[in-house]
Amino acid sequence: MNAELQSRQEQIVEEFSFYEDWMEKYEQLIDMGKELAVLSDEHRQDEHLIRGCQSRVWLSATRTEEKHVRFYADSDAIITKGLVALMVRVLDGLPAKDIAESDLWFIEKIGLDKHLSPTRANGLHSMVQQMKRYGVAFQAK
Repeated sequence: MNAELQSRQEQIVEEFSFYEDWMEKYEQLIDMGKELAVLSDEHRQDEHLIRGCQSRVWLSATRTEEKHVRFYADSDAIITKGLVALMVRVLDGLPAKDIAESDLWFIEKIGLDKHLSPTRANGLHSMVQQMKRYGVAFQAK
């Protein structure tokens, strides 16, 4: 597995371990969302909306010459924006092949899988699947 991907996941697990309860962890997610780069109109198109999310989440990607993937994302809901920011932080700039084959173990390790509402968990799953699809598509080009 990609060493950079492993390192990023370990860093997230370490960051979230500092917080004792889930209110603090949600605050961390909200802060991550606030740090997300402003999404250009080019990427804020209906074709980039994630299906399966209750709130509106835009996710698009480009491929670099080195076959690495750059992600662009935003959401109209603060927690969801934090979730997509978290996913961008973990996967942005990695090789397409590594994204397509990624094992995102940090989600379970920090407890996101157990502490999100069913609709948010479904949205997170949809984000992950879309990011992996970009990895597969850009790997093939």
